Amino acid sequence: MSPFVLDGKAVSQVTLARVADRARSLAVAPGLAVVLVGADPASQVYVGAKGKAAKQCGFFSQQYDLPETTDEAKLLALVEKLNADSAIHGILIQLPLPKAIPSGRVLEAIAPHKDVDGFNPINVGLASTGEFGRALIPCTPAGAMILIDKASEALELELDGLEAVVVGRSNIVGKPMAQLLLSRNCTVTIAHSRTRDLPAVARRADVLVAAVGRPEMVRGDWIKPGAIVIDVGVNRVAGRGLDPSGKPKTRLVGDVAYAEAAHAGAITPVPGGVGPMTIAMLMANTLIAAQRAQGIEDREL
Repeated sequence: MSPFVLDGKAVSQVTLARVADRARSLAVAPGLAVVLVGADPASQVYVGAKGKAAKQCGFFSQQYDLPETTDEAKLLALVEKLNADSAIHGILIQLPLPKAIPSGRVLEAIAPHKDVDGFNPINVGLASTGEFGRALIPCTPAGAMILIDKASEALELELDGLEAVVVGRSNIVGKPMAQLLLSRNCTVTIAHSRTRDLPAVARRADVLVAAVGRPEMVRGDWIKPGAIVIDVGVNRVAGRGLDPSGKPKTRLVGDVAYAEAAHAGAITPVPGGVGPMTIAMLMANTLIAAQRAQGIEDREL
């Protein structure tokens, strides 16, 4: 029996439609500022997708393209300006930044109530203490959690008491993902590259989240039959043949060997799984920030 495929594109479109509907009811449209430093091709693609989604939701959207030579002081001055701009409810600094700019100091400079990526230490602290109703939650874990709920509904599983394993300990995905699963009463293990007998740890998981950035590292025999598998990885690897320009073709794969996971209960594809949900949750966070600025209580999307 094939696993239930979690279609992140379809779920994200439903989320974006709900965000757009709520945004239309606000007196002031949600405002999102996206800052891109340098000309990294992948970052340019991501920023373009975020701008397109903001337009789809009816947001006021501004993009700031800064040269690679931008220094920390100039970037911090822009953040300060955006913090003071009442038309801007969400500020996103596209990562990674050039090596000369410490990302930590820049993320700390964003006003917590405008930190729609959820990376400011204030939002991190609120989430770690279970204050999810006050925090802005990092977008990728928040989107992954929606897909986990879809999977549990399709498989008729209660998350309470299930064993969850998160492979990856990053501040952006691994740690907040574990906190969200804990909030749903899962028993959570955070594993990583130095975990002893990592395959055996993964095999315990009723919910397995792979977020390590290594192509197809999680093999089929790491996956418990019937498990919910959330693949956060997006890795570009060599494909077959040449493209029209004569360059070797490439393809995208996740951190999970998808073809070996036929015994999973539910799984996210790559691409088309968690990625679209990340952008949808960025729009949801911007809506939440705009609602709070206008004194409107958060409502579940």
